[in-house]
Amino acid sequence: MTIRVLLADDQALLRSAFRVLVDSEPDMEVVGEASDGAEAVRLAGQERADVVLMDIRMPGTDGLAATRMISADPSLAHVRVVILTTFEVDDYVVQSLRAGASGFLGKGSEPEELLAAIRVAAGGEALLSPAATKGLIARFLAQRDVDDEHDPLRSERLAALTHREGEVLVQVAGGHSNDEIAERLEVSPLTVKTHVNRAMAKLGARDRAQLVVIAYESGLVRPRVE
Repeated sequence: MTIRVLLADDQALLRSAFRVLVDSEPDMEVVGEASDGAEAVRLAGQERADVVLMDIRMPGTDGLAATRMISADPSLAHVRVVILTTFEVDDYVVQSLRAGASGFLGKGSEPEELLAAIRVAAGGEALLSPAATKGLIARFLAQRDVDDEHDPLRSERLAALTHREGEVLVQVAGGHSNDEIAERLEVSPLTVKTHVNRAMAKLGARDRAQLVVIAYESGLVRPRVE
């Protein structure tokens, strides 16, 4: 299967660089380029993109709004958004995860990291840059009164999780892959995947990235700043 990638960035030079990199891989291809969020949303459906590399700051409809629009559209449920940001610690990144992005990556990342991120997002098996994403959310939430930020509906939904599903959710929030969780809990990776999928269904999460946000916002996992 070839991974269909859409590039959304208002800087043509960056799009060109990303296109050369992505098209150099035998298992992926760039199917379109967008200079703003509205165009990204339109092309995501038109070009049947699997992954959108989305810049946050763009004129007109920005990446945050575009991510929300893609996540809210049932016809684009298969599309995964990877946020590209110049700033590794940025409030907008957390908002994007809440809006439905699968993860984020700094624009200063190595080419191999970007390519790996695309594959991970397309596979839907793991959160991008798990340690960095976990730390970002922790720093963001630690700046406010976490108790005031809890979503009552999501907290109530947590009660629907089985004990094992709750354990798995805590591990997901810790940025661990299915294989790592399986080793920690002494179960099979397939069992972990089943628990993750059930937790997403019960909590109304689009993917693992949203599970992390839910775990923090509901109070299941408390942010720590080291």
